Amino acid sequence: MKLAAKLFTVFVALSHVGILVLEMFFWNHPVGQKIFAMTPEVAESSATLAANQGLYNGFLAAGLFWGVLKDRFDIKVFFLCCVIVAGVFGGLTAKTSILFTQGLPALVALILVYSSSRKSVDRANI
Repeated sequence: MKLAAKLFTVFVALSHVGILVLEMFFWNHPVGQKIFAMTPEVAESSATLAANQGLYNGFLAAGLFWGVLKDRFDIKVFFLCCVIVAGVFGGLTAKTSILFTQGLPALVALILVYSSSRKSVDRANI
């Protein structure tokens, strides 16, 4: 269970690195325009906002990697909850699919992190 929690958390972190790359470096590129379904004009006018948003996604990824590397329950929970909130907000305000592509993997990771932590505590009390 602990390995699954770690793998899912790393997956969520890597997906946010991918989002960072798309939003900061490929927003004005045909690849970014296709992924985000926007015209070149929209991409150009929103490039600064996208780069800023990409940076925030990088901070989420950094926090998740930090939590995994230090094996800190509290850090992983905090950053996974941040991703879930961002996924829910994005799903409600921008595109419903964000709820499933960003929020759901983070929720699964959070459940696995919590479950693996509970099993460790339960074993320690035996």
